[in-house]
Amino acid sequence: MLDHSQLAAKAAIDPANFALANCLRALAIDAVNAANSGHPGAPMGMADAATVLFRKHLKFDASAPDWPDRDRFVLSNGHASMLLYGLLHLTGYADMTLEQIRNFRQWGAITAGHPEWGHAKGIETTTGPLGQGIATAVGMALAERRMADEFPGLVDHRTWVMLGDGCLQEGIGQEAISLAGHLGLSKLNVLYDDNDITIDGPTSVSFSEDVPKRLEACGWHVIRCDGHDADALDAAMGQAKAETTRPSLIAMKTVIGFGAPNRAGTAKAHGAPLGADEGALAKQALGWDAAPFDIPADLAKEWRAIGARGSEARAAWEDALAASDQAPAFRQRIAGDLPKGYESAVAQARAALFADPQAIATRKASQLALESLTEAVPAMIGGSADLTGSNLTRVPAVDSLFSPESSGRYIGYGVREFGMAAAMNGLALHGGFKPYGGTFLVFSDYARNAIRLSALMGLGVTYVMTHDSIGLGEDGPTHQPVEHLASLRAIPNLNVFRPADAVETLEAWDIALRSPATPSLLALSRQGVPQLREAGDENLTARGGYVIRQFGEGRDVTLLATGTEVALAVEAAEALHAEGHAVAVVSMPCWELFDAQPEAYRDEVLGHAPRIAVEAALPFGWTRYVAREADVVGMPGFGASAPAERLYAEFGITCGAIVARAKAHLAG
Repeated sequence: MLDHSQLAAKAAIDPANFALANCLRALAIDAVNAANSGHPGAPMGMADAATVLFRKHLKFDASAPDWPDRDRFVLSNGHASMLLYGLLHLTGYADMTLEQIRNFRQWGAITAGHPEWGHAKGIETTTGPLGQGIATAVGMALAERRMADEFPGLVDHRTWVMLGDGCLQEGIGQEAISLAGHLGLSKLNVLYDDNDITIDGPTSVSFSEDVPKRLEACGWHVIRCDGHDADALDAAMGQAKAETTRPSLIAMKTVIGFGAPNRAGTAKAHGAPLGADEGALAKQALGWDAAPFDIPADLAKEWRAIGARGSEARAAWEDALAASDQAPAFRQRIAGDLPKGYESAVAQARAALFADPQAIATRKASQLALESLTEAVPAMIGGSADLTGSNLTRVPAVDSLFSPESSGRYIGYGVREFGMAAAMNGLALHGGFKPYGGTFLVFSDYARNAIRLSALMGLGVTYVMTHDSIGLGEDGPTHQPVEHLASLRAIPNLNVFRPADAVETLEAWDIALRSPATPSLLALSRQGVPQLREAGDENLTARGGYVIRQFGEGRDVTLLATGTEVALAVEAAEALHAEGHAVAVVSMPCWELFDAQPEAYRDEVLGHAPRIAVEAALPFGWTRYVAREADVVGMPGFGASAPAERLYAEFGITCGAIVARAKAHLAG
């Protein structure tokens, strides 16, 4: 905890910076007190560093928040949101009005409890789930390096991150740190708020490692400095910008709740309002005598000048873009538009499948689709969490590996599923890319919170999840997903595809690339399936569900299925039809898209006859389409280790079981 003499000494180092930083501290105190909710400690402790960064180093123009070559600023410890909102308001972002600051954490305000991308200009990503900010920033740094190589002279910016101990304790934080160090992302600069405090008290309760040494071991450039010494902060940021081969960590020793006489340096400053009395004492100690939410005119003017500091650089960049012969391609990439030739690439791939039907695993069908689509869409950038040979995500057009020496179109993420998913979010947020990455479906649990943020932010990220059922066989129940489809389908704004054959797989990829505001997850099989779809131009997968086979006039029973089980349902329908029953088989590759169809269409597809569902997963969720879980031919629990054919037989996911279940309905 700082005493008054120490505080005065810090203020004397750079009085102008100290006064500007106090604007941020005062707004944080006032807004959190007004909301009676929030986190004042981190904004107060990081205000000096944030002021130096925005005042002297961050390349931005508040009047042009979406300038493509701006530096990105990520507040990874998103509970410190009032620091970011204060910065945006003071520097002149038009939508971050004083009224928004006054309504911090209130209904309808863009000043949410944690920063949410899309709510306000200047928020580069949604943060709050600790560790994801730094991992997303890694994706932004990946994007900057790749775009700089593709569009030389038009891309040259940095990604700045503020984070605290929580981000470093989360496992995803280490995944991100390791990957960034390995790839030498030198334009990634991290400001570590080293204040020795977590919610439970001193960090010594749970955290005793030497963070700078950990990052040094991961290949980072490390600088240590006093987080309240403006000159030291300025020098440290300059050193970070001068580093050309490694990402940089600036370990800033700070005091949480800086200025609050009874709470500074304690956990009490973290997640609760200071209150009127302590807030007043803090302002007195800081030499702040303005009314609540009032910024003195001279300081407000200086902050606005900081917000306009990058206007000349932005204007010069716009002139360079206008003069560049790469301007059309660059604008198309940043806009996220699909290029000319995309439609014909899809059409040709589709025609090839109908001309030569492919009885293959859907993971292989995905690879075939990628061979065509990555050639046609330069924005696609792929990768895998160390399962490339299983996910089949690397194809000729993206065969160049992203490495410390060169920025290829394929990223070896290593065994870092969570880090991969968050980095893909960063690639999408940066602009210019349509990222995809692969792992096993069972490991979607490792990536789940980043998938959730993909959906929350509305990003066009594609997750390639192979080995989608007990059909993967001998690896056993540790690798056989049974509950994962249901849990993923529970996430709003996520399209979960489980295609039945090669045609549906191509169609799923087409939908994914046309969905810039909805992430897609492809659950793909290890075992081969016949090509069931017959020739036609319509993308039926876009309907989410459709009648893929009709046997006989009318309907006695409807069989609903996804993925590899659609072929099994067709086999059962043929057997039932041979006994005189009229049967419709409905393929349901994407529940989310089916539920979005008009009610009349859904009624037509589902019909009014008894329904049986078939899926090699837990039956949970199917009762939205069938009368009861007993009408689902699926998994009763976890799988087992054995060949796939034996597993399907042992768990009763067979043609005979489907027929028996249907006959029971027909007899009733």
